[in-house]
Amino acid sequence: MHFHHNGYVSRDPRIHDAAGYGIDRATELPETMDVLIVGSGPAGMIAAAQLSQFPEINTRLIERRNGRLELGQADGIQARSVETFQAFRFAEEIIREAYHITEMSFWKPDPTHPENIMRTARPSDDPHDISEFPHLIVNQARILDYFADFALRSPGRITPDYGIEFITLTVEQGEEYPIKVTLRHTAGEREGEEHTVRAKYVIGCDGARSGVRKAIGRTLAGDASNHAWGVMDVVANTDFPDWRMKCAISSKNGSILHIPREGGHLARIYVDLGEVPLNGNHAVRNTPIEEIINRANAIYHPYSIDVKDVAWHSVYEVGHRLTDHFDDVDTEERGTRTPRVFITGDACHTHSAKAGQGMNVSMQDGFNISWKLGHVLSGRAPETLLDTYSGERQEIAKNLIDFDKEWSTLMATPAEELPSPEYLEEFYVKTAEFPAGFMTEYKPSMITGSTWHQSLATGYTVGKRFRAARVNRRENAYPRFLGHDAAADGRYRLYVFADAAHPASDESKVKALSDFLTQDDRSPFIKHRPEGSDLDTRIEPLITYQQLHTEFETTDAPESFRPRVGSLQVEYWENIYCALPGEDIFEQRGISREGAVVIVRPDQYVGTVLPLADFEGIADYFDRVFI
Repeated sequence: MHFHHNGYVSRDPRIHDAAGYGIDRATELPETMDVLIVGSGPAGMIAAAQLSQFPEINTRLIERRNGRLELGQADGIQARSVETFQAFRFAEEIIREAYHITEMSFWKPDPTHPENIMRTARPSDDPHDISEFPHLIVNQARILDYFADFALRSPGRITPDYGIEFITLTVEQGEEYPIKVTLRHTAGEREGEEHTVRAKYVIGCDGARSGVRKAIGRTLAGDASNHAWGVMDVVANTDFPDWRMKCAISSKNGSILHIPREGGHLARIYVDLGEVPLNGNHAVRNTPIEEIINRANAIYHPYSIDVKDVAWHSVYEVGHRLTDHFDDVDTEERGTRTPRVFITGDACHTHSAKAGQGMNVSMQDGFNISWKLGHVLSGRAPETLLDTYSGERQEIAKNLIDFDKEWSTLMATPAEELPSPEYLEEFYVKTAEFPAGFMTEYKPSMITGSTWHQSLATGYTVGKRFRAARVNRRENAYPRFLGHDAAADGRYRLYVFADAAHPASDESKVKALSDFLTQDDRSPFIKHRPEGSDLDTRIEPLITYQQLHTEFETTDAPESFRPRVGSLQVEYWENIYCALPGEDIFEQRGISREGAVVIVRPDQYVGTVLPLADFEGIADYFDRVFI
């Protein structure tokens, strides 16, 4: 952690000083605001957490509930989400608290006794070693709590305004606060009272029945399956040997997706309720919990479960729906006006829970739009940046729905009807990278460059997330994952991978790069840095050398990688790294020995890869993304 640069700190260093609208933050919802977030689900809370790092922006979050969520329906946390939690500084806490998925058991009918199930395979959950972070199961409510803590500790001090529901909105172009929003109080002395507020931007995080989506004329289009599933969170006694293992169970009586939960006892069970008539008027949703338990026992046979407590249960019919845009600008209008209203998560894409994607993809939606709004409203970036939200995230949602259709169909297909006995587990292993969240690859845009120089760092694909790898921090020989210390503070990262020359040598290309970064008027560290601020205020510079830590001194690194920071203007050494013996990041990530520059966006995705000497390329990239 980075502190003491403004003087000695003895209190909790995770708590930042309040600033801007975080100072004496108004308890009542103001009449005007910069950003109004509707809904405190995963997308809404990560958006609030990110925007709380921009205290100069007046951000409010409304929630129709009268308090925090106590029982969330989502529970699967993919490794990509844990990477994101690392940026919000609570990955370690949630890892300790959660259930860890390390492998998945597949159960099918016993060929000799088809009325019984038997275990047939146990593939690893991460067969391709795609992340150092685990696949977790934890109550959604706890995730929201952690984001709420981060937002409250951040300079903006954002907290939800509970007991207020969204009614509708209209956009009046040309006004300073062009969005007129009608709200209603759902609790307290003002319960039932309606009033209006005005905002510059609105983020709709209000679920599949989204009022924000309806207000901007967007609709969810797609197909509904005629297959129903019952889901229940239960505490039970059982003789089923894989009760604490994630399982896909296929029996002659139907299918189960079995997911252990955190705490050592709780399990979530998705129970196949079979096909339902298309004209059944959703009667299956009234299936009593007793019937769901009975069906589960029929599927588990010859094992059984004795349910002691039902924490939550529901019935749903699988549906896959998507909106054509995730904002209020149609295709023919794109580029002629700025989007003002954005929708996230279930408000713009719905699918089954089988792939464990709902909460994970929703959080990436919220992360994506919030840092962009932060940059635009703080004056860092042009309004055109906001057009990239719908373009990037709508395609990702479409890919998710296509994947989920295939996976949920396979889950409901009897084993004897699959192409081969091993088809389901082979599909699970083959596609593991997609549900883990690592197949997202953004197309070229103002913030995602071309792949002209991709060969310089083949392990850092332009448009994909920056994948961490172990390096050695030079100042104290402390092995770290490069990327783990990058906080969700709205900054870009300039990861420099040095050429083979000794850091102190005049032959080092890094010296010339550093001179450009600190002395040339075209340098983004000069051109786009607020007057009087630290060198790393908008862009954080980091360097990794090919040499071992015993082969050079920290002070051999040029000054752009030892920036003076804080009110005391003391040198900061923690971003100088080097290779680890036997774990050479240059080999692991396919980085040229001639060196490379990897620019990473505030949401952890690679913006571009450039040669060390491409000063114009560095300048051009930041000239596009900054004002």
